[in-house]
Amino acid sequence: MIKSEVHIHTTYGDGLNTPEEMVKAAIKKGYTLLGFSEHSPIPGEKWAMKEKDEPLYRAEIAELKEKYKDRITVLCGIEQDSFSDLPKEPYDYMIASVHGVEKGRRIWDVDASIEQMEDLISLFSGSPMNLAEAYFEEVSKVLEKTHGDIIGHFDLINKWEKIHPFFSIDHPRYRAAAEGAVKALIPYGVPFEVNTGAIARGYRASAYPVNYVMRAIHERGGDMILSSDCHDAEKLGIGFEDALKRIRAAGFERLTVRTATGFDYVDINKV
Repeated sequence: MIKSEVHIHTTYGDGLNTPEEMVKAAIKKGYTLLGFSEHSPIPGEKWAMKEKDEPLYRAEIAELKEKYKDRITVLCGIEQDSFSDLPKEPYDYMIASVHGVEKGRRIWDVDASIEQMEDLISLFSGSPMNLAEAYFEEVSKVLEKTHGDIIGHFDLINKWEKIHPFFSIDHPRYRAAAEGAVKALIPYGVPFEVNTGAIARGYRASAYPVNYVMRAIHERGGDMILSSDCHDAEKLGIGFEDALKRIRAAGFERLTVRTATGFDYVDINKV
């Protein structure tokens, strides 16, 4: 199985564990690399890292990198939101993510709660498809805005599919919007994330993105990278076995992985 991942959240944002607790859990599971990716600061967002804490975050991850260097490679990354200011200093890597849409001079989270999704749909004339098109339009611009190294949870808007499905993902408008975003992002040569985070929380039955998006990425020559978007040390690597089956079924023969020196590929049939 894959023993490295780079989408990890801690108590600097909306995670349950400290960075060191996450490192110890990763070592216990036999990981060779762990990359932290706290949410970039966004004023007013409780789930995002506070701007004043960013230097502390960098410093603590640097300390852990040195402390555990003989047991695991530790990297300091960030999950850069499309509505955040770009960081003032470089990170080891950057996950480019969309968590919301802009409407009425406000940024509305698409993953905050079922109630907020209902309110948000009402702002789009009560049409889930209008909202989906606005969301995927934002996703199509996420690399242009963030210059990220990984495309995070591509179809986050469908987070609630298991307990409250808002969208018919096979609707022609939804599918066209999603595949249009894939087409816009492919030229950047950046891997798309297969993200199992919503499985851990009981919101989805399978990882982001849906199967036809995976196939569209493969058909256009894109790549995938696997992560658990972990907010709880006990759930590192959750859902990886099923996610790997889906990646293989979509036609991929290789998987992107992050190493100590950069991004590389592994034969997907050997993991």
